[in-house]
Amino acid sequence: MTHTGSTSDPRADAGPVPSADRAPRPARTERPVALVTGASSGIGAAVARRFAEGGWHLLLSGRDRDRLAETAAGTSAAVLPADLAAPGGPRLLARSALESAGRIDLLVSGAGIGWAGPFASMPHDAIDGVLGVDLAATLHLVREVLPAMVAAGRGRVVLIGSVAGCVGVREEAVYSAAKAGVAAFAEALRQELRGTGVGVTLVVPGPVDTEFFARRGVPYRRAHPRPTSPETVARTVWEAVTRPRDEAYVPGWLTLPGRVRAVAPGLYRRLLHRFG
Repeated sequence: MTHTGSTSDPRADAGPVPSADRAPRPARTERPVALVTGASSGIGAAVARRFAEGGWHLLLSGRDRDRLAETAAGTSAAVLPADLAAPGGPRLLARSALESAGRIDLLVSGAGIGWAGPFASMPHDAIDGVLGVDLAATLHLVREVLPAMVAAGRGRVVLIGSVAGCVGVREEAVYSAAKAGVAAFAEALRQELRGTGVGVTLVVPGPVDTEFFARRGVPYRRAHPRPTSPETVARTVWEAVTRPRDEAYVPGWLTLPGRVRAVAPGLYRRLLHRFG
């Protein structure tokens, strides 16, 4: 099993490019404001479209300006090209977003990359790349956005995890580790923010039918579980924000592997060795 992510190219959607254009003056809007990273493709783009349909004002980030413009077409969304893996990238994006809209009511952290193959042959720069984009950049961006939410007494952070972070997937060791870190971060941060008015949601997809697998260089070959659509994940994000919920799995039955692991670890590992 594996995720997802909007892309696996470290330069494609890692999240403002340090030389990004100066952001426009704050938008005067009564609509809630959502910052979505990884919005040039995959899950991030689908989330952006769903929230646009719901009447939100969107701030869309990714590395590919042209594809961001395609996602934003027909909406009032502001396009904020960014490289979250660059030094200071999360800080620049948060600053541009706040200057653009005046506030951020929702952060959907959807940027991500992947790598597949035996860990012993994984290049060191690929290890740093996956951990840098999927884990470190996510934490740094949340750190930049969070104080304004806490000061306002409202807001929500949505982190896109992966079932790989729950069960561990062979030949995706570093990706699994990064997504497990995201899950632990979500739980710890949720406890810290109790009583502040700011919530944290972890969305855990299984495989998703996006360009993620092609861009990492290894296609998805398993017969089960079958990939779901990014639109299905986007609907789950929408429901988790509007209800709201602390966790959501896509599809819902993906909660089962974690439960089996907790109550019968031997059985869990035998099943894992057989089905991967």
